[in-house]
Amino acid sequence: MLEALLLMLALGSVSGVLLGIASKVFYVWEDPRIALVTDCLAGANCGGCGYTGCGACAAAIVAGQADVGACIVAGAGGAAKVAAVLGLEAGAAEPLTSQNTCTGGFRAPEKFSYMGVNDCRAAYLLYAGAKDCAVGCLGFGSCVKACLFGALEIGPEGFPVVDAEKCVGCGACEKACPKGIMQVTKPSDRILHMNLVDDRLAPCRQTCPAEINIPKYIHHIKNKEYDQAYLTIMERNPLPLSTGRVCPHPCEDACRRALADDPVSINQLKRFCSDWVFDNAAQVKIPVAPDTGYKVAIVGGGPSGLTAAYFLRRLGHQVKIFEWLPEFGGMIYYGIPEYRLPKAILGKDVKRILDLGGIDVKTGVKFGVDFDLESLVGGGFDAVLMTIGAMNHASARIPDEDKVKGVIPATTYLRRQGLGDPMPIGKKVGVIGGGNVAMDCLRSSIRLGAEKVYCLYRRTIKEMPANQVEIEACKHEGIEFVTLCTPTKFLTDDEGNLTGIEYLKNELGEPDASGRRSPVAVKGSETVIEIDNFILAIGQTTDSAFADEEGTAVSRLETKWGAIMNDPDTHQTAIPYVFTSGDCAGPPGLLVAAIGAGRRAARGIHKYLMGEDMAMPENRLRVDPRRMSGHIPGTMFKSIEGIEKKGRIEQPELEPGTYERQHTYAEVDLTVTEEEALKEANRCMHCCLTCYDKDA
Repeated sequence: MLEALLLMLALGSVSGVLLGIASKVFYVWEDPRIALVTDCLAGANCGGCGYTGCGACAAAIVAGQADVGACIVAGAGGAAKVAAVLGLEAGAAEPLTSQNTCTGGFRAPEKFSYMGVNDCRAAYLLYAGAKDCAVGCLGFGSCVKACLFGALEIGPEGFPVVDAEKCVGCGACEKACPKGIMQVTKPSDRILHMNLVDDRLAPCRQTCPAEINIPKYIHHIKNKEYDQAYLTIMERNPLPLSTGRVCPHPCEDACRRALADDPVSINQLKRFCSDWVFDNAAQVKIPVAPDTGYKVAIVGGGPSGLTAAYFLRRLGHQVKIFEWLPEFGGMIYYGIPEYRLPKAILGKDVKRILDLGGIDVKTGVKFGVDFDLESLVGGGFDAVLMTIGAMNHASARIPDEDKVKGVIPATTYLRRQGLGDPMPIGKKVGVIGGGNVAMDCLRSSIRLGAEKVYCLYRRTIKEMPANQVEIEACKHEGIEFVTLCTPTKFLTDDEGNLTGIEYLKNELGEPDASGRRSPVAVKGSETVIEIDNFILAIGQTTDSAFADEEGTAVSRLETKWGAIMNDPDTHQTAIPYVFTSGDCAGPPGLLVAAIGAGRRAARGIHKYLMGEDMAMPENRLRVDPRRMSGHIPGTMFKSIEGIEKKGRIEQPELEPGTYERQHTYAEVDLTVTEEEALKEANRCMHCCLTCYDKDA
């Protein structure tokens, strides 16, 4: 018995010695902070952080391989606790959220009947699924099953619906979807995203130069979620009040409903929800990314400059806008008359942008006179965006047009009105041109007291580039159109004052490069119109004379007919840190196009500053709204079925012929009522790539 006890004691002693030696040989030290950090995390082991579990995530955070906010489930509170353990600043990372990019669901046609396992990944293995649309949702809810937070469900229309309050952006749904329909993104990601050929885009959305998600905001209006509709527009367009009044809405030309009915009055709906937000003082929160430490100078406070400032600030950069005129807005402030776009309305759009914070402004300073590129670089700016507009007028090539008293460039004529100092005019006014600027000059002349106003245009009304509604408004206000004419000579009195214009009548010949038939003057057809003033409204150019000064940094910029040349995708010029957008990058175009260009320029600048690849994706969608070309193949139909003709709502306006309409600058076009907006929103077919809602 004693021997056995001694033996056990000896064996125990030897084992203890061996274990002690082993503990020394195989000892692995673990940072005690890992356990403390693990306690701060959510404990869900969801893998949303990219690591195999919470322990691995904590180890990566302590090792400096992951951010203190790596656990997206724990959120900002968890990040703050982790930062406290490690003695760091928590920062303010952008939130990740999931979104469904397909609205097909039950309505999407199927090419065969699938009878297999109710799982999207299994269904996808058979000819990429039964849906006729190659990129459409299969509807079995694999994404819903993958979500550990109850943030997803298959909605009543057969596609997943995200509960933004519950979504933590873990990415499990994105991994589970075999068609890439579920996408987890930050606000910055959405700003930088450009339309791609494999996106799920309705024809209207493809055509909009600003790439606004039109079906989504109309759907919000349909549900009376007017603030959400406004925020959807603000994802792409920071000037919705203004564009809601003056955009020629090329999107409506692509509205699928127009194949069987009138197109949806998209722009009126944009104006309605934007007005509603301001009229009701609705609180809207626009996210801004954490500060990057970079500073960007924007030269010019027009639509493109304001848009770029808005998106650059939202991407986390500090911005300063330099403007030579007293007010922001460029041509839409100094070119568009008050009766179309009240200054107070534009001011609300501008204030919303500046209220983001982090955007400094300086007015009354002109580039090339008060400051230059060297001073901006010396002032610590890391990039410069030139958006100086096109404020000079193009020549009509009529002899002595710059000498005859009473001949006025349209840019000067309209700018003087914008400054509150309109030019005095006579009783008879002629305007040459067929664009929207010409229409603005014509209608302004009526309000300035002219009794007879003529529009002289070299082609027919059908070929005029102006908005049809503007042409109709001119007719309602008594303006006379003199088409198929080419002014050739000014008639003056002995003191050089204009008394009339002589023109030749035209015939239309062969189509030119624009596709329109060329005007051909008819010899011997001279005709005279008596006028007191003649306004040149046939185009604008950019004053880029500063680039001609040799030996200066800005002389490295390339110009063509005044426009400052750039890469049309990145907006970068020959000077790497200088970018251009808007009218000064040529040729002058639509307000909504300037807004689209402003976002692209912001993208280019952001990529440049962050050292990222600036090139656009190869599969970027490139649509030409003017020629209605470049759309995603198979999405522009020739006919549709299941649509009843309902007719669209009318544009409410001041009564033609009334004193207020003819002799004041009161806003002519009015906002539709809520009842009318809901009626129109319900006409929208909520189109996706190929499917749409039918009336019956």
